[in-house]
Amino acid sequence: MQETKIRAGAIAALSACVIWGILPIYWKLLDEASAYEILAQRICWAAVFVMLLLVATKRLSLFYQETKRILKSWQRTCLLLTAAVLISANWAIYIWAVNSGHIVETSIGYYTNPLMSVMLGMLVFKENYYRGQKISLVLAAMGILNMIVQFGAFPWVSMGLAISFALYGAVKKVLRIDPIIGICLETLLTLPFAFAYLMQLNSIGQNHFGQEHGGLTLLLVGSGIVTAVPLLLFSRGINLLPLNLVGFLGYISPTIALLIGVLLYHEPFGWQQFGTFGFIWLALIVFSLSNRFAVRKISA
Repeated sequence: MQETKIRAGAIAALSACVIWGILPIYWKLLDEASAYEILAQRICWAAVFVMLLLVATKRLSLFYQETKRILKSWQRTCLLLTAAVLISANWAIYIWAVNSGHIVETSIGYYTNPLMSVMLGMLVFKENYYRGQKISLVLAAMGILNMIVQFGAFPWVSMGLAISFALYGAVKKVLRIDPIIGICLETLLTLPFAFAYLMQLNSIGQNHFGQEHGGLTLLLVGSGIVTAVPLLLFSRGINLLPLNLVGFLGYISPTIALLIGVLLYHEPFGWQQFGTFGFIWLALIVFSLSNRFAVRKISA
């Protein structure tokens, strides 16, 4: 029975990571529209799709209860608003980066994300970490410093993705809310702004939605599905798998994105990029080994 649960959890989590990894191909298909229009459509259709999921799974009553619980506390309300802003910023940076030829930089951001979460845990939540985990942070910082030195500019795409998603995770850790209900509330909060922006585009004839944009319209509607489905799958995986395995699977999506950026879209990957990735990969190896030793020590 336990093996069956682990197998089901691994399939769910792996499927989510693969979907996230190949999403750059999906967003590239939408590059006729601007990143902001894609973001607005994604917010709208994600809200619709997740609401339909809540209805289909008969969880609307739970949704209402969670909403009331959050709105009764101004601290929780502010946290939810913050989460909505952070995830929208993360989506915006990611879509813009993919459609502007920076897929390799997005992979650096998502490789760095778990290390950024560690740093937030140390600074904000005062969590204790082993020496190896602290060494991994230094190695990652050296990789980012290498990017700055080699390219003469701050890697705002990579750092923007890593920081926004790590902060988002930290806020959700404090908020403690069901993932699907959370993403539903977050999209509903940003929905009025997204809808107003799309109406503005429509009024000046610059939207890419409707009968005259048949294929693109379907892909924009599908953006809500590709947002919610991997989140559902990953949430199921988290519930069935040990966290150390979940953490390892989390490295699959940036690896797929890196390969897509280099092999499919021919983004540059020379010694300069390899130096940065070398530091970050080494940081992740040290981080993973440190986690494994920590788990063994606690279990012993």
